[in-house]
Amino acid sequence: MEQNNYPIRVAQVMGKMNNGGVEAVVMNYYRHIDRTKIQFDFIVDTDSKCPQRKEIELLGGKVYFVPPYSRILKYDKALKKIFIENKYKIVHSHITTLNVFPLRVAKRCNIPIRISHAHSTAGKGEFVRNCIKYLLRPFSKMYANYYFACGEYAGKWLYGKKTFNRGDVFVLNNAIDVDKFKFNEIYRNEIRNKYNIKQSTFVIGHIGRFVSQKNHKFLINVFKKYHEKNVDSKLMLIGEGPLENDIKNQVESLGLSDSVLFVGVVNDGYKYYNAFDCFMLPSTYEGLPVVGVEAQCNGLPCIFSDRMTKEVLLNRNSELKKLTLAEWSDLSLKTKERTIVDENKMEKFDINCVSCFLSQKYLMLVNKKWI
Repeated sequence: MEQNNYPIRVAQVMGKMNNGGVEAVVMNYYRHIDRTKIQFDFIVDTDSKCPQRKEIELLGGKVYFVPPYSRILKYDKALKKIFIENKYKIVHSHITTLNVFPLRVAKRCNIPIRISHAHSTAGKGEFVRNCIKYLLRPFSKMYANYYFACGEYAGKWLYGKKTFNRGDVFVLNNAIDVDKFKFNEIYRNEIRNKYNIKQSTFVIGHIGRFVSQKNHKFLINVFKKYHEKNVDSKLMLIGEGPLENDIKNQVESLGLSDSVLFVGVVNDGYKYYNAFDCFMLPSTYEGLPVVGVEAQCNGLPCIFSDRMTKEVLLNRNSELKKLTLAEWSDLSLKTKERTIVDENKMEKFDINCVSCFLSQKYLMLVNKKWI
């Protein structure tokens, strides 16, 4: 490829772009990729808050707003206009089973490289959402010609075991800035002082949107049982979402208002892991959660729902547990300590390595090669 063809602009189809995990992952790639060779444009739904917009534009990217896929005719028309005007070689869609919609338009616009990326799976609850997922899943390979996934579990779920086992799915890890998330005593003191938390207080942390999938209701009940046995404890919840008021009402009804902290959305989330003593993620389903990688990079003892893949377990003090109150509220939590991070396991999640790998992959695809 001639040097003057750089940078290659890649259309990243995001769907809703707020403060979720997928958004964080793609932005991590964007911040660290060689932008002299690869540039990102972001295609997002009109009802997105898109707090990343200013940063994207400062980095040389563009943000295009389109109607949500539920308004399919307007959605198709808007996408077609964007695809044709920008003459993209690559469209990379991050909305899992919904990838079929933008990639169908991309194929009609003769875009040669159409990537479907699996970031999640399905689980109990969310009946309507899961029905849509299972209805669309058989079409996941119809318009895509390259298949990406955040891990083996997500890849097999979306594309099928045969496709994955043939080596047709490229696993791109949810990478992070490893150095940023390592334990830092200064940050621990800073955050604890900010919220008037004593050093002796045991803090359970959670980061995630207030949606059914993240299972906050269960987490509050877990903390209630734990707090009854260990009064000097707090639960810190970082995030926002449509169920936030419901969870606040639950906390108030259980008499936990003084012990549960609703932090909201923060731009320096890496600091907060240092203030935690344990990290809990009782999701009903996940792909490979980036917050789980971040928490383990910090060395935190982590408890994950057994409805997640074992791929999430990176440290010896992390475990999967069945979603029962007895197991999750065990007082033995307090005896667990931060661990020394396994650098070999964490290396494959290092954004400096993974972003370079992604850049190489894009360039190979444009040159009609596959590594």
